[in-house]
Amino acid sequence: QVQLVESGGGLVQAGGSLRLSCAASGRTFSFMGWFRQAPGKEREFVASVSDIGSTTYYTDSVKGRFTISRDNAKNTVYLQMTSLKSEDTAVYYCAFGPGVWMGDRQKEKRMYGGWGQGTQVTVSS
Repeated sequence: QVQLVESGGGLVQAGGSLRLSCAASGRTFSFMGWFRQAPGKEREFVASVSDIGSTTYYTDSVKGRFTISRDNAKNTVYLQMTSLKSEDTAVYYCAFGPGVWMGDRQKEKRMYGGWGQGTQVTVSS
């Protein structure tokens, strides 16, 4: 079974940037997604990317600031985060998504599985 390991989190000042990585132990043939969970809140969708990286989808709050991408040669999915805000503070998780585009359902947590352990992102204001 392919496993996921996130890395790249840390402490950054507001307005700064971080790049998160999600390394898979094998090739993945589905959408991959990033979610985040702030203390006391539900895990929420951030972004997803298709198998070959041609289709991406973002939650409104990160559009224009975050970029999801993948390198299938390295079995790795990335989340480049810029112009970070204090409200971006959360534990970020990656997961396997659906095999095909699901429209608005793409952002539903139940469409994803095989969650990694998460990486903490803290943005100081």
